[in-house]
Amino acid sequence: MAIETNQVVSIQYEVQADGKVVDSNIGGQPLVFMFGKGQIIPGLEAGIQEMAAGEKGDVLVKASDAYGDYNPEATQDVPKEQFAGIDLQEGMTLYGQGEDGGTVQVVVKEIKDESVVVDFNHPMAGKDLMFSVTINEVRDATADEIASGVPAENKVDDGCCGSGGGHSCGCH
Repeated sequence: MAIETNQVVSIQYEVQADGKVVDSNIGGQPLVFMFGKGQIIPGLEAGIQEMAAGEKGDVLVKASDAYGDYNPEATQDVPKEQFAGIDLQEGMTLYGQGEDGGTVQVVVKEIKDESVVVDFNHPMAGKDLMFSVTINEVRDATADEIASGVPAENKVDDGCCGSGGGHSCGCH
């Protein structure tokens, strides 16, 4: 039976890009999310839709259905003085504040004499991803979960969703 919108899904996964494991929760906490709410990458959600609890499978997610194609124009030359006190290295990941107040992740692409080239692309942009997935559980969401968009398994003891501000649960 197909997984439907507003069902809570629990999965274990390992994901590879370019033949290397880039993320895994095997042996750790399962990833729990509400299906159909954009809480995981679209290609993975589409790839598991026909799976059932207890089922294992491999899902190939093309870059365009994962973190998007690599955009060579998503780089910026930033004056070097804005990085005062940071031991810059090419390839390092930095976090800053975007125009909307949210956290922005950038990668240092190049260090020049007077500036630093930062890349705003997601580190997995442009990469096809191979997920090995096990569906642990599929259940209908409660009315509270549907209203908040947060599965009960993702709430922390203080009643907050633990999202770090990513959801409108009223806790942040």
